[in-house]
Amino acid sequence: MANTAKGTVYYKEEAYQQINNYLQEANHSKIFVLVDTNTHEHCLSAFLPKIITEVGIEIIEIDAGEPYKNLDTCMGVWQAMSDLEGDRKSLMINLGGGVVTDLGGFVASTFKRGINYINVPTTLLSMVDASVGGKTGVDLGNLKNQIGVISNAELVVVDSDYLATLPTEEMRSGLAEILKHGLIANEDYWNKVGRLSDLTLNDLDEIIRTSVDIKAKVVKEDPYEKGLRKTLNYGHTLGHAIESYCLTHNDKKTLLHGEAVAIGMILATYISKHLKDFPSEKLDDITKRIIDLYGKTEFSQEDIDQIIDLMKYDKKNEAGKINFVLLKDIGEAEIDCEVPNDLIINAFEFYKNA
Repeated sequence: MANTAKGTVYYKEEAYQQINNYLQEANHSKIFVLVDTNTHEHCLSAFLPKIITEVGIEIIEIDAGEPYKNLDTCMGVWQAMSDLEGDRKSLMINLGGGVVTDLGGFVASTFKRGINYINVPTTLLSMVDASVGGKTGVDLGNLKNQIGVISNAELVVVDSDYLATLPTEEMRSGLAEILKHGLIANEDYWNKVGRLSDLTLNDLDEIIRTSVDIKAKVVKEDPYEKGLRKTLNYGHTLGHAIESYCLTHNDKKTLLHGEAVAIGMILATYISKHLKDFPSEKLDDITKRIIDLYGKTEFSQEDIDQIIDLMKYDKKNEAGKINFVLLKDIGEAEIDCEVPNDLIINAFEFYKNA
């Protein structure tokens, strides 16, 4: 298990025992289980029989997908909780991917000025990233995660059996965050996960634990992102802008979070070469591995200009300055790095020709 700032991450059968112990001791008045249309169909029937409680359980369903991670959806969930007589002793269990855990955590943290919640991530991305560390929130229009709070789950359940329900592209999306953990933390880990072209669930159990441990260690040291935790944003400054841009332009393929972050990591590594002397041979290796996994997306100069403009809304910016996480080497990250626009444009050109 891996300690976070408040809760603890538990795995497999131990996790359900811990949930049931918690439910027995916590004396909640009502339990809400938040699902989306996908996890309602594929995961809820496996989850509910493992929960032992005499407290009433209410299921609240939201539409699946990033476009529904907004305040309108929150309003619907808050209203449902109120209509179902939720109170300050209610508990929210978020059963789903990153949208469900981000939104559900935010809803719980603000309903009646805050109720307890548990995360049960069902995607690889949410297991290794979204459900751990206390970041909750929703998008504002096409701008990622602009509204939210840091509020940790009581505990997090990681059960890789849920991954059997995922399509391939969702697995690849989660792998991007695992690759990021390798790049910012440990070259041996990067070499291990960067060469896994055909992951099995047995491989993933060990990898998930390692990635959660990497993130949990960072979050424990810097829960409010004053310094070290910023390193977890590697590839995200451009990745979030690319994701947001593609979500709102019908002529562009919609990219999953991890797919956009994968592009962002190539761009950030190219920029790292020019500003931090990141080794050229490692840039080429990282670029090849990521493109082999994710393919390439085409961007026109107009696309690039608008993506750069979107970066000014990134939460990590301060005093109007766009801040990047860059690498001196694998496992050696530097935060709050300013990057000129012409170098960003050159990075896109490098990506295009890679």
